[in-house]
Amino acid sequence: QWFRAYGNENWEFAEDGLMQLRHSSINEHPITQAQRKFHWPLGRRPDDHPGLGELGL
Repeated sequence: QWFRAYGNENWEFAEDGLMQLRHSSINEHPITQAQRKFHWPLGRRPDDHPGLGELGL
């Protein structure tokens, strides 16, 4: 099953640049495989795949 996640996140970082606090409210909505925007194996997004802006997100 595939899901689309949406919501809000607030991050607070420490002096050393590491995240020290995270508050989030995230909802998931089930989608079909045809509605997926990303289609690559687990791992880093390939350099030639469109980014979020190019996908209209």
